[in-house]
Amino acid sequence: MVTEQTGDRPGGGRGWATWTTRRWLRVGVGAALAVLAVLGTIGIWTMGRTSDLTHQLVDIRSPALINSVRLEAALLNQETGVRGYGLAGNQQFLGPYTKGLADEKAARDRLHPLVRGDERAQADLDTVLVQVEKWQERITRPIAAAASGPAVTLATQRAEEGKTTFDALRQAMSRQQDYLQDARTAAGSDLDRATELRNGVFIAIGLVILVLAGLVFEGLRRGITDPLARLGRDVRLVTEGRFDHAITATGPADLRRLAEDVEAMRQRLSDELGLAEESRRLLDEQAADLRRSNAELEQFAYVASHDLQEPLRKVSSFTQLLQRRYAGQLDDRADQYIGFAVDGANRMQRLINDLLAFSRVGRIHNQQDVVELDTIADRTVEALSVAIEESGAEITRDPLPTVVGDATQLGMLWQNLIANAVKFRSPERKPRIHVEAERDGDLWRFAVTDNGIGISPEFADKVFVIFQRLHTKDAYPGSGIGLAMCKKIVEFHGGTIAIDTTHSKGTRILFTLPVHTPVEGDDTTGEPRP
Repeated sequence: MVTEQTGDRPGGGRGWATWTTRRWLRVGVGAALAVLAVLGTIGIWTMGRTSDLTHQLVDIRSPALINSVRLEAALLNQETGVRGYGLAGNQQFLGPYTKGLADEKAARDRLHPLVRGDERAQADLDTVLVQVEKWQERITRPIAAAASGPAVTLATQRAEEGKTTFDALRQAMSRQQDYLQDARTAAGSDLDRATELRNGVFIAIGLVILVLAGLVFEGLRRGITDPLARLGRDVRLVTEGRFDHAITATGPADLRRLAEDVEAMRQRLSDELGLAEESRRLLDEQAADLRRSNAELEQFAYVASHDLQEPLRKVSSFTQLLQRRYAGQLDDRADQYIGFAVDGANRMQRLINDLLAFSRVGRIHNQQDVVELDTIADRTVEALSVAIEESGAEITRDPLPTVVGDATQLGMLWQNLIANAVKFRSPERKPRIHVEAERDGDLWRFAVTDNGIGISPEFADKVFVIFQRLHTKDAYPGSGIGLAMCKKIVEFHGGTIAIDTTHSKGTRILFTLPVHTPVEGDDTTGEPRP
């Protein structure tokens, strides 16, 4: 049966530890079937023996004894009829004799097959039949065949011989019946013993079946159900959060391997949990550092917007005052130096303002509302109307959808994209700018296309990095923050932005924004207005 064997018994103790549940079951079931087969064979043998002995007693021994008694009765009838006829000479006395002959023949016919195979019974029957033939030949047949007068005379003459011959016949019959009675008694005793043996064997079979059933249930309990129950309890403890609880491997080899695999998984989860706890601790520390850094950044933004700009305005104001008052009174080099100072102060002020705007994306401006991009685009074109009119730019656009986001940031996005398209126009052709909008599943895909100077594919990623410029400030003024701010705004709203490197004769900027999903009570669909 399925039990746990882990000892170092010589000749197989260690080998039992490698047995799987299937092998234990196969061996256990095989052994049980072998025991049951042996017991079944013994039971069948005892049943066959009981049946044979019953056949011997009922169909052979008892009928043989009965027919021997009938044969004796038939001979007694013959002797009585012949003796009465010999005394009285009356034919009526031969009735019992005639009936005795018929009964004798019937008894002899039945006895022959019953004693066949039993030498002693066959010898006794032969002796009886010899005596019968001798008695009939000398006594019964001559007297019964004679007439009334001669029959009486013959009976008187052979009376002594008849008595002696019939006594010998009766002795032979007695020996035969004694043997048959003993054989019948012996067969009955054998049948009783065989019946007792059969009953004992079947009782033993029942007891063995009960014992085997007990061993099967005990083996299943020790080898399968108990190890599985222990494994289940250990696993439940681990699932409840006790990752330090070790899982014990018991039972057959395959169940132990399963428990070892689960234990390895527990250890890995415990290690991963430890790493996760350490990572969370580091993240908490980094979050604290980030909050502290953000606080310092906000303090810096406050200082930059107030304390730094105040002296910068003074420097810009006084340098511009020097430039206006003393222009032409100093030499050309002095005028050049003053111009450099004024330009540097102005650029510094613009740079500080751009940095402040960049830092405020997602921090200061973070109000999520339903925004109509058509309205934002109209305001942007209106704000850039002077630059658009001076450049002669032609701006066209598709109907724009409604999205969810911060209106200020989305306005900065469109202003930077359209302003860049106007600023980086080609001197060889009239600026044309087109804005496209197309829905793609859960995203709106936008494209701002111009016919300006374009961007080389190798700089497609560089232009979105803060302070990265592809041209000198003399050729195209600016701080290099515009596209970096666009990237930050788009990503803050859950989209992506990139340069279409397959577009030629200008620049094509692609970006996405999530589709606005209306909620209950919101009558906006997000689709562009016709």
